[in-house]
Amino acid sequence: MDLRQLRTFEAVIAHRTVTAAADALDLAPSSVSEQVRALEGSLGVALFERGPKGMRLTAAGERMHAWAGRLLQQAEQARREVTEERPALRLGALETIAATHVPGVLARLAERRPGLRVDVRSDAARDQLLAAVAAGDLDAALLLDTGDAVGGLGFPAPAAPLDHVDLADVPLALIAAPGHRLAASARVGPADLRDEKLLVNVPACSFWLAGERLFGDAVERVGAGSVTVMAAWAERGLGVALVPEFAVRDRIAAGTLARLALDAPALRLRLVWRADREALPDLREMLYAAGA
Repeated sequence: MDLRQLRTFEAVIAHRTVTAAADALDLAPSSVSEQVRALEGSLGVALFERGPKGMRLTAAGERMHAWAGRLLQQAEQARREVTEERPALRLGALETIAATHVPGVLARLAERRPGLRVDVRSDAARDQLLAAVAAGDLDAALLLDTGDAVGGLGFPAPAAPLDHVDLADVPLALIAAPGHRLAASARVGPADLRDEKLLVNVPACSFWLAGERLFGDAVERVGAGSVTVMAAWAERGLGVALVPEFAVRDRIAAGTLARLALDAPALRLRLVWRADREALPDLREMLYAAGA
């Protein structure tokens, strides 16, 4: 049993399949399978049940999961102490908020921890960020969510002990062309949008999920692309779009887009990390500084 096998074991748990774990680790799937089999061989027990829907932990695998996390943490702590490495925070963020909200978090960290190095990884896919946090490849990630638990917006959370803190509200705006039939309405409800075309990105997108909660099947969904594309199409009268207010504030002020009077609950800017990694040196303090 070695650390490489433990990291691979954790990656398979986080990503649910050998292929996805191999992609995350930049390894061949055969190498991932070989390391898992070697770990099982050294322990003399099966850690996974293999099925058509992926890998599922056995009872022994569940027990090993708890030990693997602790062993990898201790190895990381030993490496940092022996090498006297300067503290670093590996922070992931959705591309949607990387330009607008991450600078404020970095400024707070710089003020509270002047010697701290922060490595930021932005990604368009929330699931990739969460999987990286679950696997220990990222210390924390900034994403959009709602509710009391990670995944309250409607996306699946990894099988890991995740904790979180909400840093700010992110208001949503339902936008349309200035000449839209509802642009002058004092109040707009989901029923008023029946048969409207709702411009969307992909089903995993936070704004798609928010629209599902608000509109259900009352609207026709039209694939457009990123928030920028959705706003541009809405401006041309090709549909309405539910987007973060910060992304279209200037266009609304300039009158090139109209904000429809829909009462849309705000999403939350959420900082997510593994609760069982808080004992790592400096991590708890860094998370506090990021969320303060």
